[in-house]
Amino acid sequence: MKILTVIGARPQIIKAAALSRAIKTHYPDQIKEVIVHTGQHYDTNMSNIFFHELGIPMPDYNLGVGSASHGQQTAKMIEGIEKILIAEQPNYIVLYGDTNSTLAGAIAASKIHLPIVHIEAGLRSFNKSMPEEINRIVCDHCSTLLFTPTTAGYANLLNEGFKAHTKTPFTSDNPGVFHCGDVMYDNSLYFTQKAMEIKAGFLTSKKLKPNHYILSTIHRDHNTDQPERLRNIFTALLHIAQESKQPIYLPMHPRTSKLLEQNLGERLYKLIIQEPLIRLEQPASFLEMILLEKNASLIITDSGGVQKEAYFFQKACIILRSETEWTEIVDAGTALIADADTLQIINAWKHFNEQPPTNFPPLFGDGQAARFIAAQMLSNQVE
Repeated sequence: MKILTVIGARPQIIKAAALSRAIKTHYPDQIKEVIVHTGQHYDTNMSNIFFHELGIPMPDYNLGVGSASHGQQTAKMIEGIEKILIAEQPNYIVLYGDTNSTLAGAIAASKIHLPIVHIEAGLRSFNKSMPEEINRIVCDHCSTLLFTPTTAGYANLLNEGFKAHTKTPFTSDNPGVFHCGDVMYDNSLYFTQKAMEIKAGFLTSKKLKPNHYILSTIHRDHNTDQPERLRNIFTALLHIAQESKQPIYLPMHPRTSKLLEQNLGERLYKLIIQEPLIRLEQPASFLEMILLEKNASLIITDSGGVQKEAYFFQKACIILRSETEWTEIVDAGTALIADADTLQIINAWKHFNEQPPTNFPPLFGDGQAARFIAAQMLSNQVE
């Protein structure tokens, strides 16, 4: 069986590592994987380093699309992916998550009737102003095999008209829907030990003491591009740093770095720069992020992936959005939604400071999601 995996953004490269590893370990003679990198993330720190660090094959194709408007970027990807699909004729195209690369792969494949596998299916924020929400809905409704990481994601698909326990043969009109667990949980188990070995001196080099710093990531354009929201977030971070006496370590996304001074304004930017407890740092590699997450006292983020990884490492998480697709972690009491509201962010920190969560039920599977996905593709192979 031949599958064609499409990746384009940093999280997709990481997720794809789990499936590539499962194929190499369990099905090396049965599944051939062709990897297409759209080039959606083109910064070296945001993509190439991850192939090397995670030990996954370099892409067979790189479209080199780079940054552009949503329409331009997606159109270039559709054109490039379609040509490769026609040349390679895979049994399945495998798509991850909710980026423009995901959307482009779904459109290109569905138009020429090639079956789609969607990993991380069924996630919903119920906020269609987010481009990611549209991307994930469109991909789900074009797919032949849908693999959802959580019971909530499975329920979302049933609520949208997908049927449970459908019979083979599966098609886009009769899709197979599976609750399989999360490939990122597979990765967190696999790579934690590797991170501790390869990056053993990382925390020391950054002068960070385990459980005595707060990790924060801010990258969504909804936060970075709106001055009021960005000011509210950094005002809260400044207050928390000064009250907690703990460093707040911020691996800076290129978008955030570019807009920080302009959107914070001169006065707040100066306060942030001059505060020794606010640590504005270079982007972290995947293994570095594992160590940062595993050893933080608290995580404050607008990233869906980092929210979930906070849960994997049993850390409280403050969510800098008005909603989350990972509703289970909020329901479990390990995360609070604070949006970009200064007071809500500070109150969430106070809550977790006084009542740190202690119960983290096993919401994300058994660490074997990628192997399950590979097995299902093989047993439901479409010629």
